[in-house]
Amino acid sequence: MNEQFDVISVGDIVTDAFIKLIDDNAQIIENDQKRLLAMEFGTKIPFDHAEIIEAVGNASNAAVAFAKLGLGSAYVTNVGGDAHGRDMIQALHNNGVDTHLVRINHDKRSNYHYVLWYKEERTILIRHEDYDYQWPHLREKEKPRWIYLSSVSEHCKDYHDQISDWLDQNPEIKLAFQPGTFQMEFGVERMSRIYNRSEVLILNREEAVTVGGGNHQDINDLLDKLHQIGPKIVVITDGPNGAYLSDGSKRLQMPLYPDPAPPIDRTGAGDSFASTFVAALIKGKSTEEALMWAPINSMNVVQRVGAQAGLLTEYQLDNFLKNAPDWYYPKSIN
Repeated sequence: MNEQFDVISVGDIVTDAFIKLIDDNAQIIENDQKRLLAMEFGTKIPFDHAEIIEAVGNASNAAVAFAKLGLGSAYVTNVGGDAHGRDMIQALHNNGVDTHLVRINHDKRSNYHYVLWYKEERTILIRHEDYDYQWPHLREKEKPRWIYLSSVSEHCKDYHDQISDWLDQNPEIKLAFQPGTFQMEFGVERMSRIYNRSEVLILNREEAVTVGGGNHQDINDLLDKLHQIGPKIVVITDGPNGAYLSDGSKRLQMPLYPDPAPPIDRTGAGDSFASTFVAALIKGKSTEEALMWAPINSMNVVQRVGAQAGLLTEYQLDNFLKNAPDWYYPKSIN
């Protein structure tokens, strides 16, 4: 590596085994609090087919998206000393991601999850290995312009202190944060240094309530509460309602890019949106331009199985943008 990385993604990596359920052999049961995937208990249930997708996860999906969009993309993560770990490193390499910062834990297994794929949605059975998380020593020429931090396991609260210390020593490096489940469960106080250091914070609407404690029905209150914990730019995705942005001076709402066909699999839609938004900023785009980029990659990802097969190059993304409907642009919500 002879040139500075544009972005280093940080977070866990996993192999996903997708199991496509037959529609008639499962159903969704709804109650006041949640939707439940139900299947007959204590019997053999046929399934349609299975697909193994290597080297995925929030940060891994982002690292591949950055590489596809022409950025110098590297990845800090952990794998086990098994065949799954070797296969994931190779898959990252094949997708143009620099892997020399991937740490191999020879006495551990690699993360392997099972995805119950029912219609266009998925339920994921997860188990995170307890790795010894250590922030790498980066030489001067390895230091990126941005860090993109996302989901890690419940075993690594102190890892965030290492990252925060390093960011304090390198104030010129910008941080984008797309919190994972356990990072949100750690709480704002425990993660305050990360939130306060974030140039960009990206969450969905439900996550925004969890993190900031704002009113779910009031998007301005949600944005206000999230700004109070430190990030300069806040982006909240909201399903069919598109996304909202606040940078402290303006507030925008961005509609979805129209789907060319019904979604096949929604896995990775949020990751592709978040990473494409950040990629646009890294490339010098305005927040308005970044908002127009992000839904396009998200739209295309849900047309394929898994989180990475539908990721676009910049040329492909620009073609979709050129053919966008005339209503496809961010609107002020001030």
